[in-house]
Amino acid sequence: MQVFDKIISDRGSRYAVSGGTARNRDEVAAFIAELKRNKRFAKATHNTWAAILGGEPVKDDDGEAGAGALMLQMLERAGLQDHVVVVTRWYGGKHLGGDRFRHVADALRHYLRETGLGN
Repeated sequence: MQVFDKIISDRGSRYAVSGGTARNRDEVAAFIAELKRNKRFAKATHNTWAAILGGEPVKDDDGEAGAGALMLQMLERAGLQDHVVVVTRWYGGKHLGGDRFRHVADALRHYLRETGLGN
């Protein structure tokens, strides 16, 4: 599990990105459970995730409507399979509108760049 915390801050909202190997939904669930063992992540407003498991795209917006679909699109472009990526957001009290999608994309780009997993 790789975690990059406090990578984006905007109007009080803060973002982190995490990821690791996952070959099926059970491994995704175990990854999310492990991440949430850290109370900070357990108390986050959103832990949005996406993965392509054996060629099957799966996601969970965790209340951040549309974010999982954006993440899947980016994972497909990067050719990243059997790997789950989680973008965590702590809501800061002000709505971000469309900027929240930019932050999700920037967080995922950060993960791909820092891990060397992107094409």
